[in-house]
Amino acid sequence: MAKRSDIKLQREAVIRTALDLLGETGVDGLTTRRIAAALGVQQPALYWHFKDKAALLDALAEAMLVENHSRSLPLPDEDWRHFLIENARSFRRALLAYRDGARVHAGSRPSPALYPAVEAQLGFMVAAGFDIVAAGYILQAAGHYVVGSVLEQQAAMAANGLPGHGTGSDMAPETGVQFPLLGQAFRKIENVSPDEGFEFGLVALVAGFESLL
Repeated sequence: MAKRSDIKLQREAVIRTALDLLGETGVDGLTTRRIAAALGVQQPALYWHFKDKAALLDALAEAMLVENHSRSLPLPDEDWRHFLIENARSFRRALLAYRDGARVHAGSRPSPALYPAVEAQLGFMVAAGFDIVAAGYILQAAGHYVVGSVLEQQAAMAANGLPGHGTGSDMAPETGVQFPLLGQAFRKIENVSPDEGFEFGLVALVAGFESLL
């Protein structure tokens, strides 16, 4: 019978292998069959740790955050606005660290391993003056903004093979003549980096949260 430490090591090996394969195949091509082949085991062996692909994706989402999300906890005496901005930036970097990172994370819920960080964030926002419901909605809204932003960016990267938005390159010249404001907006935004667009929305979002105090 396998020791508990051996089981843990094997589970981590499955997660690490899946993350490595994710960069090659994307989330659609990430199958338990491919993971098992990379590990040199039979496919049913993976079900010892993960009952289905959804459970595996939940574990991958957690691993991405544990590995790359370095600003999940507020600093002592930190302003709540500064924390929300730094937390969102760090969360975004974690999702961008892997191909289809936002798709892997979308729909997942915090695992018990992440509960302490979520508890600290809620307590921090309540101490800043928000009631518990507002604190929860603020953290949720900020998280949804990050995931949605990265979903759009990674979809554009997959379609264009480039890190940009790809919003205006397909607009016909006559469209800009018929719709001058639309044409101007496309021309201005087409070459804006994803970072700049993300920062604009993030700052605006946090400014809106301030009105809830």
